[in-house]
Amino acid sequence: MKTYIPPDDCAFSHIDAPCFRNLLPEEIELARNSKTRVVFRKGENLTKQGAFASSVLFVMDGLAKQYVEGDATRNFNLRLVKGGEFVGLSVAFNNHIYNYSVVALRETTACLIEKEAVTNLIKGNGAFAYNIINRYCEQDSKLYISIHDLMYKQMNGRLAGALLYLWREQIAGDEVFTYLSRKDIADFAGLSTESTVKLLKSFEKEGLIRLEDKNILLLDIPNLEQINLRG
Repeated sequence: MKTYIPPDDCAFSHIDAPCFRNLLPEEIELARNSKTRVVFRKGENLTKQGAFASSVLFVMDGLAKQYVEGDATRNFNLRLVKGGEFVGLSVAFNNHIYNYSVVALRETTACLIEKEAVTNLIKGNGAFAYNIINRYCEQDSKLYISIHDLMYKQMNGRLAGALLYLWREQIAGDEVFTYLSRKDIADFAGLSTESTVKLLKSFEKEGLIRLEDKNILLLDIPNLEQINLRG
């Protein structure tokens, strides 16, 4: 069950994000009065694809995955979401539903900010708007890269690319792979779980990785990068 915390426990003045550093005192007050801090347990949805969107989420800490829902057995994972990142930015630009789902991989704390407040801050503060749009464009660029990989890369290249991305996303000593199932990794690569398991074993035999229960250690990053580039 989600845990709701009083608004004052989500102080923007203490958030290490460039956009919030540019807010004027009255703008900080506007944001403070328009937010709720929520703790999501592992497996709980921060957003649900197709659901009505009333808030932009700013993740304070934790780890989540953003994905597009497919059929009953397949999804496509877009990215990991960590502390200091936004979820649902499109809500501030007249999008009334969430276009993707985000689920917590471990306990994750987020501030839910009413979309009208975010819209007003964007309209009234140029520096805040610049940082928001910059983050939105970064996410957009990553989406195009994901589409390119799905269209043009073979299975080996897609899995190598997914492993390299996840390895680079490891944060503050956390082993990202320990929070992911083999199906999660398959959904990052756009592969079936069965194909992913076979390819992981093949990569291990070739000395590229080492499998330790759920954890995956990358042993030969240069060769994995070559596989990723060759597609």
